[in-house]
Amino acid sequence: MDKILRIDMGAKGGPKARVDTLGDYAGLGGRAMTSAIIAKEVPPTCHPLGPDNKIVFAPGLLGGTSASMSGRISVGYKSPLTGGIKEANAGGQAAQVIARLGYAAIVFEGQPGDGKLFQIFIDKDGFNIQPADELRMLGNYDLIEKLKGQYNKKATFISIGPAGEMKMHVSSVACTDREQRPTRHAARGGSGAVMGSKGVKVIILDDTGTKRIAPKDVEAFKAANRIFSDGMKKHPVTGEGLRAYGTNVLTNVLNEAGGYPTRNFQRGRFEGKDKISGETIAALEVERGGSDEHSCHTGCIIKCSGIYNDKDGNYLTKQPEYETVWAHGGHCEIDDPDAIAMMDRLDDDYGLDTIEMGAAIGVAMEAGIIEFGDAEGAINLLHEVGKGTPLGRILGGGAASVGKAYGVVRIPVVKGQSMPAYDPRAVQGNGVTYATSTMGADHTAGYAVTANILAVGGKVDPLGPAGQVELSRNLQIATAAIDSTGMCLFIAFPLLDQPETFQALIDIINSLHGLSLTADDVTALGKSVLTTERNFNIAAGFTSAHDRLPDYFKTEPLPPHNVVFGVTDKELDTVFNW
Repeated sequence: MDKILRIDMGAKGGPKARVDTLGDYAGLGGRAMTSAIIAKEVPPTCHPLGPDNKIVFAPGLLGGTSASMSGRISVGYKSPLTGGIKEANAGGQAAQVIARLGYAAIVFEGQPGDGKLFQIFIDKDGFNIQPADELRMLGNYDLIEKLKGQYNKKATFISIGPAGEMKMHVSSVACTDREQRPTRHAARGGSGAVMGSKGVKVIILDDTGTKRIAPKDVEAFKAANRIFSDGMKKHPVTGEGLRAYGTNVLTNVLNEAGGYPTRNFQRGRFEGKDKISGETIAALEVERGGSDEHSCHTGCIIKCSGIYNDKDGNYLTKQPEYETVWAHGGHCEIDDPDAIAMMDRLDDDYGLDTIEMGAAIGVAMEAGIIEFGDAEGAINLLHEVGKGTPLGRILGGGAASVGKAYGVVRIPVVKGQSMPAYDPRAVQGNGVTYATSTMGADHTAGYAVTANILAVGGKVDPLGPAGQVELSRNLQIATAAIDSTGMCLFIAFPLLDQPETFQALIDIINSLHGLSLTADDVTALGKSVLTTERNFNIAAGFTSAHDRLPDYFKTEPLPPHNVVFGVTDKELDTVFNW
């Protein structure tokens, strides 16, 4: 990965591509790469859907190798949803293919002035840009079905659905999995809208004729990878819970903890949780001839995904993840797994962030547009979004958009982005992360569920403010570093509990690149990424006033524990003091 592919979609005479050296970006990968490019090259005050914004696709430092769990891709841009810098992360095959093609990043800049749509093909021999107006408004599933027969059966696709073309702020970028299904999404913050603003409908990647990236020290790499993989397999979260029941194993866990946001964050427990739990859905998948195990990308050894078939045994969607099940389930008081799976399918097809979309529907329910628990009504609302009706456009603007349009007070957002499936009053470390993350309310930015709920890496009482700032700070630093490697964030569970697995990760990086990094260097990387992102946001107009939860989390006690968010504003302002 020694070059950057830049494609100017607004070039005179039509889109033009060029290959650059890494220059100032040498040694960076994943989130470190995307945030560095956005921070240096995008004016912080530009309109996110204008020609000055860019969208960057970057594999991590370990992309294109045989390192276990190293297939995540980072997508970076200025977010139309938050107005700040953004990195959205996805699985699928794209990162490995881009890396094996030799690119540390693919950057789209400018925009066509005539509203044309394009498809971009990239392989080892170069690239080809063609008009794609005949693909306009196709859903991701129909799009890939139409295209995959025209290319190598192992080709990988990065695409947007109708929501991205309509530049909706909840729109996502889809990456295909090993079976060429558009199920892995860089979803948060409106990535699809930015890709759509560049006139890019689909990127086709073919790494035929390429090889895995070879380590500088092959034997040291293999030895470190064995230790690392063993650590993944023996940890109870990555080796047992996630593999058996997927991420939705957390439904019962968070519900028992009283931190499962229900009825638009009015309660911490959902009576219908047994019907939509990870255990229930995994059993249903097997019963219908699907699967309760699936790897979203080559090299994954956790296999936390699955295959969800409909009642007739036909493929419907991938196993809905915990946040998706919550967003369309407990948050909306819907306990029908088939309805939730259908909404997951529609989100993937239209190209929508399941978290933001479910949160928007929950706010719409509180506004009285439909009733809580109305699964059919929720599905119909998704179709409104897909068609781009006036109501669909409001929903497609996200939870904050719906709340403003209908005068709702309880809007669970920070920096314009909706909170995921952990109530900040009952998981207060996550509340700190929601408030202070550069990304808006984002659980993956500093997943305090580790120590708050699962007792991984120590134990911090989830119901009180003590220790939460330090917990969130350390996790945000670690997460920024992990996102830069291209590793799946779930590796954090063993890393926090197993010092030898953490050291193995460092040894993998060192043996691959011929480096001598230490744990302190990993920490320094995470801090550097966060500093870059925060500086961009400050230049974009963000202040400490944006690092706050909505007031009702501080004043409305959450049943069953009847607690409020107790971390003070003064404490929140110390998160990035290092």
